[in-house]
Amino acid sequence: MNLQSSNPVLAGSDANELFRTGGESRGAVATTATVQGVVNKTTFLALLATGAGCVGWAVCSAFPAALWIANIAALVAVLGIFFALRGNPARAMFLGPVYSVVQGFLLGGVAVMLQSILAAQGIAVPGGIALQAFVVTIAILLSMLTLYSFGILKGGQTFTRVLSVATLGIFLMYLISFVISLFGVSMPFLSLGSAMEGGSSAMIGLGINVLILGVASLWFIVDFRQIEDLVASGAPKQMEWYAAFGLMVTLAWVYLEALKLVFRLALMFGRRD
Repeated sequence: MNLQSSNPVLAGSDANELFRTGGESRGAVATTATVQGVVNKTTFLALLATGAGCVGWAVCSAFPAALWIANIAALVAVLGIFFALRGNPARAMFLGPVYSVVQGFLLGGVAVMLQSILAAQGIAVPGGIALQAFVVTIAILLSMLTLYSFGILKGGQTFTRVLSVATLGIFLMYLISFVISLFGVSMPFLSLGSAMEGGSSAMIGLGINVLILGVASLWFIVDFRQIEDLVASGAPKQMEWYAAFGLMVTLAWVYLEALKLVFRLALMFGRRD
């Protein structure tokens, strides 16, 4: 992959030029991007998301209706950032933190919602569902980094295209599920309600969850390739924010799927008090 976006919604035919120049700010930055710079900025965005997640946990615990507001805000934020970064990825310096805060708040709300459902069922998750999902996310991140470092997965063009098609299919499936849920209808196996039904329905739902988590995890490989190409091309320093934003999008998706995975496993195998 030659300097393409780490996220299918941000990819475009002129991505190479944008990565080299930084969009509207071409020629304005004297220094170039580094791996350490991307790591530092990703850490900053992750800390913002973590702090917002704690706030989301507290607010949604006190006001459950806030989760719906967070859902709408996250959707608006993602769509707004998509159009804002299209053609000018240098704006990630400002929009990355906004995305991290909104997404962190939303994930904190989702975690407290799932935790409350488990508590109502008399199921205890050691350390809490949020911590368990965090451990899963970090394990996946390190595993993908290892696979990329040893050249087992390289994130080339074919790899990225196949992954993009799979991701688009998942996105459409989630979109359909969301639309029909507005009419009180749940999509079989995909909805978390299937985990509460037990039997084959719960097992199929678990399998789908694992499959989607696997697709989300593979985007780390594309992110790592993007960062490597970004540094090798001598891209402007500000483009580190764009790479960091790409990593945050992947981290948020993986964490969400990890939350759902832990929830399903707890319902299926957790001990009841």
